[in-house]
Amino acid sequence: MYDVIIVGAGVTGCAVARELSRYRVKACVIEKEEDVCCGTSKANSAIVHAGFDAKTGSNMARYNLEGNALMGELAEELDFPFKRNGSLVVCLEKDSLEKLTELYERGVNNGVKNLRILGREELIRMEPNISDEALAALYAPTGGIVCPFQLTIALAENAYTNGVAFQFNTKVLHIEQEHEGYTIKTNKGICKTKMLINAAGVYGDEIHNMVSKEKITIIPRAGEYCLLDKKAGNHVHHTVFQLPGRYGKGVLVTPTVHGNLLMGPTAVDITDKEGTNTTKEGLEAVLKMAGNGVKNIPNRLMITSFAGLRAHEKRHDFIIEEVTDAPGFIDCVGIESPGLTSAPAIGRRVSEMIREYLSLSGNPDFTAARKGMISMRRLSPVEREAVMEKNPAYGAIVCRCEMISEGEIIDAIRRPLGARSLDGVKRRTRAGAGRCQSGFCSPKVMEIIAGELGMKAEEVTKCGGESKVIAGRK
Repeated sequence: MYDVIIVGAGVTGCAVARELSRYRVKACVIEKEEDVCCGTSKANSAIVHAGFDAKTGSNMARYNLEGNALMGELAEELDFPFKRNGSLVVCLEKDSLEKLTELYERGVNNGVKNLRILGREELIRMEPNISDEALAALYAPTGGIVCPFQLTIALAENAYTNGVAFQFNTKVLHIEQEHEGYTIKTNKGICKTKMLINAAGVYGDEIHNMVSKEKITIIPRAGEYCLLDKKAGNHVHHTVFQLPGRYGKGVLVTPTVHGNLLMGPTAVDITDKEGTNTTKEGLEAVLKMAGNGVKNIPNRLMITSFAGLRAHEKRHDFIIEEVTDAPGFIDCVGIESPGLTSAPAIGRRVSEMIREYLSLSGNPDFTAARKGMISMRRLSPVEREAVMEKNPAYGAIVCRCEMISEGEIIDAIRRPLGARSLDGVKRRTRAGAGRCQSGFCSPKVMEIIAGELGMKAEEVTKCGGESKVIAGRK
């Protein structure tokens, strides 16, 4: 019997779990995949939005602004990469200048600080590769970039070390509302809880509809991206948007915190909640639209493409509330962009709702700080020598593209909620995220995973389930 069960180990669920761990509570996060950050949270723009785009007065506007303000302190506490590089919304047509002014005014009304509209000359000084068609831009210095993997993993690790349990490969099959709380049937058995938090992403409607007569529908909105090599990472310095259209912010061009260049996303509503395949048409659209806002993009340096799904609900706003006909059941659904930015604020709000509902007291053993993994490529030569002298495994390079050592991979596996697959290692260390996209390092990484977890190499998966890399041995 738990006090609280959170369904979904994406950034929202993990943010709720981390904030909830501030209190004396028996809580558990259940996740149908084999790791945290396996859904929308792993495939997005990695942007910390300033907050000028959301409709004034909406949940999106409120939590975007609050989450943006929290991100810097959170990055220091939990030791994940974050940078306020600022964002630009570029106007390419004279007829659209009025819309740029409207966006500026909306941002001011939302409480975004230090917004400015730049003329072409100042814009070019800031971004020499901006389109020749650019007339002006809205500049938001509070915009930023983050690593969505490391943010989510940091939240989860900190929640776990503060007492929150995690159950992976656990799919919710049925929920029964009881007199006081809920009985949840999963593929791993039965569990009971006083409160249930629905942070199930694109499956949030299915979880909600198991308990409520007021049905909702989540539409998976697919977005495709192109990622360029680090040689292209300085092509722009800010996150460059184009004026928003019907389906959101459109294609952006941005540096990443790891030094790459990212372009995307498209926006296509689909029916398949696992439909993360890329398409020829989608990738062509990304390249074309990105080139409208930024010139001379070195597309030949593309190293991979991917697609993610946004959990779109017809009201186009975050739904964060206790369900009227299901006491103790709190929805965190419809969390699409700017959901990544908003997660810290959503976590705070939902944990406060839980605290009030259950009359929780503070956790005297709560520790806010979490130390991230050793990153050899970020250390000075003297620091690297000291680490390798203490543990020679940190001197054995496994991933040459990203310069990731055997010691870092072992650390990723041994950490709280450690990696259990190739993708789990990649999200924690970036081994396999470089130019060759794991073509060189994957056999060695598999060998290390197998050795650490006591399994055969043919049992190692790419991302859990049946995604085995080796079909078998003769």
